Amino acid sequence: MLVPGYRDHPTEPWDLNAPVDPGEAEDFLRRCYQENPRLGPVEPRLAVVRAQIAATGSYAHTTEELAHGARMAWRNASRCIGRLYWRSLMVLDRRRARTADQIYSLLVQHLQTADAGQLRPVISVFAPAQPGRPFARVWNEQLIRYAGYRTGTGRPLGDARQLGLTDAVRGFGWRGKGEAFDVLPLVIETPADGIRLYELPERAIREVPLTHPEFGWFAELGLRWHAVPAIANMRLTIGGVHYPLAPFNGWYMGTEIGARNLADADRYDMLPLVAARMGLDTSRESTLWRDRALVELNRAVLHSFEQAGVKMSDHHTESRRFIAHLRNEEKAGRPVPADWTWIVPPMSGGITPVFHRYYEELDLRPAFYLDDEAADLARGCPVVRRTR
Repeated sequence: MLVPGYRDHPTEPWDLNAPVDPGEAEDFLRRCYQENPRLGPVEPRLAVVRAQIAATGSYAHTTEELAHGARMAWRNASRCIGRLYWRSLMVLDRRRARTADQIYSLLVQHLQTADAGQLRPVISVFAPAQPGRPFARVWNEQLIRYAGYRTGTGRPLGDARQLGLTDAVRGFGWRGKGEAFDVLPLVIETPADGIRLYELPERAIREVPLTHPEFGWFAELGLRWHAVPAIANMRLTIGGVHYPLAPFNGWYMGTEIGARNLADADRYDMLPLVAARMGLDTSRESTLWRDRALVELNRAVLHSFEQAGVKMSDHHTESRRFIAHLRNEEKAGRPVPADWTWIVPPMSGGITPVFHRYYEELDLRPAFYLDDEAADLARGCPVVRRTR
């Protein structure tokens, strides 16, 4: 996925009651103003920020600082292969929104903005956390996710990764159609309104039915996937200020859907069915039936998105673009943190250029983090609020 957040991102504890670290604020501002000379000298701004931190424990970013900080966070995302585009991130300043209704409306606008014609990378940054105060957040790990239902057969229906959250929203009164691709409601929690559920309108969700360029029977599987991958539960940290609600999107790399979402045994687990329809020998692993089914499933994803006119990248092209990003950053004198296990695609890794390199894993900030509480909420697990 060409966005800076993924499943199982490392979690980092953080203390809402702690004031902003002035050193981290200064480090960010110096780099921000150095990279953006049009902002003017940094020293007067540093004096203001130091005074704000001393008085309140935090400080407020200007619109320009917020925008560049969000782009820097994407640039620093060690698990994202698509960072060549970091400068193109559209940053929507939503810090004034407070109520659940306001947040919901702006999240719908986010999806529509991201999918206005060609997909574009967008982040909506809501109010920052203040020391010792409750804050707004979205439980869902992505703005668009499909429900997972428990069945009597032991095999889940839909996305098995969403079983916990589906149970939780059903406990709040939501009732889906009981089908394999039911879009989950947004679970928005705010200090004033508590927990509220909102159905996404059809105008905010574009889905692509999956077909195959050669296998006519593939359409009978009834598979589809949504166009916009919008991570919703990762914390954006800029200069010591934490933004717990900052959903962002890019566009899909084909393998994220074809080799993970639809293929993983703990997701839709489609490889056995595709192999059976292909008539493959599944009696032993040495026939490589999984590999053959995986390739055709990924061909179907790329073919379908192309036919629908929805932007998507293949893993070979994106691997070459990541190497271009490395060269660009080296020329700029900046280190490039990268997690090899995530940069290398989940299929055909050895024949992509990103495979044959070593990378350095660095915790550079600004950055995106998945907090323990956010991870629990995405699984539908109740948490004890540290600030309440």
